[in-house]
Amino acid sequence: MKAAVLKEYRKFQLEDREISDPADKQGQVEISYASICGTDMHIFNGDFHPRTPVPFVPGHEMAGIIVKTGPGADSFTPGDKVAIDPIIWCGECPACKRGHFPACSKLKLIGIDMDGGFCQFINVDQGMLHIAPEGIPLEHLALVEIYGIGFHANRRAGVKPGDCLSIWGAGRVGQVILQAARTITSAPIFMVDVIDKRLKIAAEAYKDVIPVNALDSDPVEEILKETKGLGCDIAFEAVGHPNHVDRTIHPVRGAIQSIRGGGVVCVLGLTDDPAPVVFKELIWKEARIIASRVSHGEYPVVIEKLKENLLHPDILISETFPATKIQQAFELIEKDPENYLKIMLQFNL
Repeated sequence: MKAAVLKEYRKFQLEDREISDPADKQGQVEISYASICGTDMHIFNGDFHPRTPVPFVPGHEMAGIIVKTGPGADSFTPGDKVAIDPIIWCGECPACKRGHFPACSKLKLIGIDMDGGFCQFINVDQGMLHIAPEGIPLEHLALVEIYGIGFHANRRAGVKPGDCLSIWGAGRVGQVILQAARTITSAPIFMVDVIDKRLKIAAEAYKDVIPVNALDSDPVEEILKETKGLGCDIAFEAVGHPNHVDRTIHPVRGAIQSIRGGGVVCVLGLTDDPAPVVFKELIWKEARIIASRVSHGEYPVVIEKLKENLLHPDILISETFPATKIQQAFELIEKDPENYLKIMLQFNL
């Protein structure tokens, strides 16, 4: 099979690799599409070293068709379309024993802690495979992983019908939080970012999405003005590494200031930089601040919402490349990140 191998950091090469038969209770998936995400960009640059030593095959957002099954793999048959959940819990740590698997102290992911889906075929345990109906395009099915993050964040934050939200960050994660939220609440949702193109994508996708460019106005003031001084019910922080922090409020602190009394802030942005949290602002509101990491059982609901056409996967896909142009795809995202949410890689060459 062909595999896109990161031979050294910042350099991909398409090469031939052997693929074994699927083991017990495994399915062999012919990968149709895989998606490039922010984590893959960090892997590309060597930011995850030594967790991802080269040579390495990334790819943890992927979908394809079952072509073979191993002994005891009775949950699917060849020809089934599947989305692949890349997450592997240890099942033994205190978090896992409590059923809080995303907090697993030994959590691993296909495509990050082991070779992943930037290849033509991959063998995967049947419990990580989710069958999808024929009507969902495979290109959309490759986005189930990131949609799972958005739905999980909504579940962690406890979004309910009628909740007003603010989402700080209109990138990939912010967009899927929005789309997941719109399957729950029809109340106004504020999208805060510094890139007009991303705000426009969100505002044109759904009604009552209020875009706020943090370089043009104070997002907290805008949210309080629109909510008659009350604030929103829940705020999501999905920025991570904020730009223009010298000119704008830090998104974590802004999220805290934008919620009502008794509200919730859900933080997803990954960064090593400290956030300037003033806990008095939380205490006065007796508010909650929680975190959300990956997904936990949301694949079926994502697939169902895709089937019902309640999500807008096409607005996430900026471009599709054949896997032979993977180097070009990564360099394009790096060069022009403001204009690319998702680049899809097609592996059925």
